[in-house]
Amino acid sequence: MMDLLKLLGAVIVLVAGALAGFYQAQQFASRPRQIRELILALQRLETEISYGYTPLPQALDRIGKSLRDPLRTLFTDAARHMSPRYGLSAQESILKALNGHWKQTSMKASEREVMEQLSGVLGTSDRQDQMKHIALAAGQLRHEEAAAREDQAKYEKMSKSLGLLVGALIVILIF
Repeated sequence: MMDLLKLLGAVIVLVAGALAGFYQAQQFASRPRQIRELILALQRLETEISYGYTPLPQALDRIGKSLRDPLRTLFTDAARHMSPRYGLSAQESILKALNGHWKQTSMKASEREVMEQLSGVLGTSDRQDQMKHIALAAGQLRHEEAAAREDQAKYEKMSKSLGLLVGALIVILIF
């Protein structure tokens, strides 16, 4: 009976290590995809501002509804906080949405910083200046996307293997 419990414990530790490794690998795989989706969302925002003359809350809501979570909730929440019910500025709304939803993304602080900088310009300057800043933010995010793809290539497989190996090491040390 005791041997069966030890075997069950060993299997649970191995599975937990493997799952942790797969979760980390999934984070490495999700980051470039989410950055790409954010770049495309900013390009759509630029189009809405330049050609559609769409008010910022409506543009963010429309773009957000076309995205997948977690970016969907980030954009729609920012739009919601700009409504007269909340009365927040564009910068306050975007920062509130970032604070509330950023942890659900796989993105890092550098991408968040780009969005925070952009939030200070949206809704406060003229159309041309906003378009220029959106294009600048998209360019910065392209660099981050390239770095994220490099990280994915380097660390995705290693994370999977390392999770399983750490689980095996724990089993060996315990038993």
